[in-house]
Amino acid sequence: MIDYDKIFDEIKPFDLPRKQKEEFLTDTLLKLTNHHYQNCPEYRKILDALAFGQKNKTYSDIPFLPVRIFKEFNMKSVAQENVVKLMTSSGTTGQAVSRINVDRVTSVNQSKVMAKIVSSFISSARVPMIVIDTDSVLKNRNMFSARGGAILGFTMFGKDKLFALDENMQLKEDELFRFLDKHRGSEILLFGFTFMIWSHFCNELKKRGLKLNLGGSVLIHGGGWKKLADSAVTRQEFKDTLKEYCGIEKVHDYYGMVEQASSIYMECDYGHLHASSYSDIIIRRSSDFSVAGVGEAGIIQAVSISPLSYPGHSILTEDKGVMLGEDDCPCGRKGKYFEILGRVAAAEVRGCSDTYENKRAN
Repeated sequence: MIDYDKIFDEIKPFDLPRKQKEEFLTDTLLKLTNHHYQNCPEYRKILDALAFGQKNKTYSDIPFLPVRIFKEFNMKSVAQENVVKLMTSSGTTGQAVSRINVDRVTSVNQSKVMAKIVSSFISSARVPMIVIDTDSVLKNRNMFSARGGAILGFTMFGKDKLFALDENMQLKEDELFRFLDKHRGSEILLFGFTFMIWSHFCNELKKRGLKLNLGGSVLIHGGGWKKLADSAVTRQEFKDTLKEYCGIEKVHDYYGMVEQASSIYMECDYGHLHASSYSDIIIRRSSDFSVAGVGEAGIIQAVSISPLSYPGHSILTEDKGVMLGEDDCPCGRKGKYFEILGRVAAAEVRGCSDTYENKRAN
């Protein structure tokens, strides 16, 4: 099958140039396609209907599943007794959610991929960590929402963790200052969802007239840009506010989805989102789903080597994006780099912090 241990031992997250990466992904993803064909009845029916044959194909030829198919079908490529956790996408009340069946091998793969990608952007040593969220989202360890899953994934990079918000999403000011006093002079890792960081952290600091000494620390955030855009908050304003009230200058956005948990696309110092060696994005024209060129907007297809327990290795998202280049980002990382342009028209909103805000309003 696929020797994941060998892959993670030999392949670094951003070292494969285009030709080598295409060969690696083609070999690995075609093997995954065959695995899911043999083990997932629903996936087999789809490929049979498309008359897909693997001969002389590359990974860009592998049929993609629309991401919302995981809301309609409980697809898995392993026996039910091997499923160790069920990941669910975010969804407002009454909406269907994606159900992602994860076995132990897939869970380990996700952890390894995420560790390698994130370690390319932050110190490999575990540091004190502030999660700008409430720990109540981690109640059920066997069934995680996208929000809880992301928090759990990123907390493996921290130690002595503090959840900065209480269950009512109020800033725990006293605990926060005790934590900062305890780790005075240390690098601290902060993580949260974009809209929630802005609403419950940045705005609260401004409202209370508080300034934190977090110089030299790193903040990683994802999701929620639609809400900030609706509030006329720009990316630069977001970063400027964090610098003014916290002294944080190292801020990394990321793009990801529960349907391919761990295959995240991190933002480099030049503001570009990067595909790692273990995943890729393909921009598809909405008119005929052909592959778009550099600088041409389209729908994002995401591929990943991690999903072994469910056929999520090639999916069509509901996001628009544009590829900016490949192998030539000024940051030095190999692979494609790109920009998110927003949601596909009429696609339902399912972002982590967007969902939180919708529930809060009800």
